[in-house]
Amino acid sequence: MIKNVLVTGAGGFMGSHLCSRLAESGYKVKAFVHYNSLGSWGWLENAPFKKKIKVFCGDIRNRDSLRGAVSQSDSIIHLAALIAIPYSYYSPEGYVDTNIRGTLNLLDLARERGIKKFIHISTSEVYGTAQFVPITEKHPVNPQSPYAASKSAADFLALSFYRSFDLPVVVARPFNTFGPRQSARAIIPTIITQILSGNKEIKLGSVYPTRDLTYVADTVEGFIKAMECKSSALGEVINIGSGFEVSIGELVKIISRMMGIKVRIKSEEERKRPAKSEVERLLADNSKAKKLLGWRPKYSLEEGLKDTIFWLKDNNSIYKPHLYNL
Repeated sequence: MIKNVLVTGAGGFMGSHLCSRLAESGYKVKAFVHYNSLGSWGWLENAPFKKKIKVFCGDIRNRDSLRGAVSQSDSIIHLAALIAIPYSYYSPEGYVDTNIRGTLNLLDLARERGIKKFIHISTSEVYGTAQFVPITEKHPVNPQSPYAASKSAADFLALSFYRSFDLPVVVARPFNTFGPRQSARAIIPTIITQILSGNKEIKLGSVYPTRDLTYVADTVEGFIKAMECKSSALGEVINIGSGFEVSIGELVKIISRMMGIKVRIKSEEERKRPAKSEVERLLADNSKAKKLLGWRPKYSLEEGLKDTIFWLKDNNSIYKPHLYNL
């Protein structure tokens, strides 16, 4: 039985929600957070069930700092990664070191330990602009940014350990997750925090791309079901997405309507991706998750946005909406 679960990237947005949900469900949670001189655990500092979570500080690029956390675990859910797409244009080497080499370190240690389940967290960005919709797991992998390329490589590395060494790997591929605690570089906090700051003109990049937005509680439930699933999911890639798409421009209208404030959009060149790097459309086919995991989204876009707006109203002071966050 899986009792001890290691979550890497535990101090981040999705990781902190996942740790809380696991602890609430009775798992013994090992949280691996990035070492820093302040001793900060990121979003775990104020997360529910914090006292039930054992925290390890280190760096996934350093195998020695991972070893202790892996040795005390039965299962791993691997979220740790550099994720900001714009910053990957400036520092592609860092994305290779963290997202590829860091994943290799963890896979090697998982193999040594005899881990019972390794859930590798991917991203819908590896698909690139949809060549057909909805996007199934058989869609070509076509990364359009250094970030997406590094995650694609990590995905294939994880699957190679399943095929070569029988490591029990599942690749969970979330589409655009949102909710409380999300970083300022993401589109929904970008919109909401600018409105909360009194701005009537919202600064964004391109407004035409569409995204499949999934509330964080649904996404982490998908990760847990992937960990708990039977052998039929091993070696598989599984989309975790709502199956609903909305353009960035329409998203602004929905949020502004919910907040009762009329705004206009100013599209700035510095916020746009390079033309050939922009992912124009993402829409998940989640039928495989329903079939293999028994997972389906419970929250509508509006329900998730309501919770997110409420949380950001209470925590807006920690964001810097006047700045463009890479």
